[in-house]
Amino acid sequence: MKLNCVVVDDSTIHRITIAKLVNDHPDLNLVGDFSNASETRNCILSKPVDLLFLDIEMPVQSGFDLLDGLKKRPQIIVVSSKPDYALKAFDYAAIDYLHKPITKDRFNKAVEKALNLQNLKKEGTEDEGDFIFIKSNLKNFKIFISKIKWIEAYGDYVKIITEDENHLVLSTMKSFENELPSDKFMRVHKSFIINIDRIERFNSKFAEIGPVKIPLSRNKKEELAQALNKSSS
Repeated sequence: MKLNCVVVDDSTIHRITIAKLVNDHPDLNLVGDFSNASETRNCILSKPVDLLFLDIEMPVQSGFDLLDGLKKRPQIIVVSSKPDYALKAFDYAAIDYLHKPITKDRFNKAVEKALNLQNLKKEGTEDEGDFIFIKSNLKNFKIFISKIKWIEAYGDYVKIITEDENHLVLSTMKSFENELPSDKFMRVHKSFIINIDRIERFNSKFAEIGPVKIPLSRNKKEELAQALNKSSS
């Protein structure tokens, strides 16, 4: 099965170059190529897109602005002439960063990462429920949503606490929150996101998951109570 791809770059030359690399690759299918964030967003919302080759510097809205506006994101390979964007790209869970001008060999290596991740996703079984993939210690891990207890800010990383083990992932809290289903997880504090199904009790200051007390920001108690009622109904 081929990956459906979209190429986004305001430079016509670079856009044509990447689109040709996509068309020449046996495991990729070009869904569309665009010069701006608005057209790209409309495409992603209307068609199945697995992989996004994304330039960052574009008129009106940047590539990061585009990603901020997407609730569910495809896999992302950032393409840019500025290495300064590389670190921020991984805050958005980009699987790779390609520096312009792009060589075919480097392009193929990035695509191989996307294909491997897609194959890992296929291995998930329905009876184990929904899952996400994270990158920790240079390895990809499948994490089942139901096993996540909470997520906490940890410097430039987020720490994911699950039933089985903990993981450190290079990401912002906002970016990681977008990877989680909003009906199951809630940002209750600037430093904490919790799985509402895991909450045993709570008051105006804390939510308790097992022996751990997780702080609640002011006025989060009512919002949490509403979320719990929806979850149980």
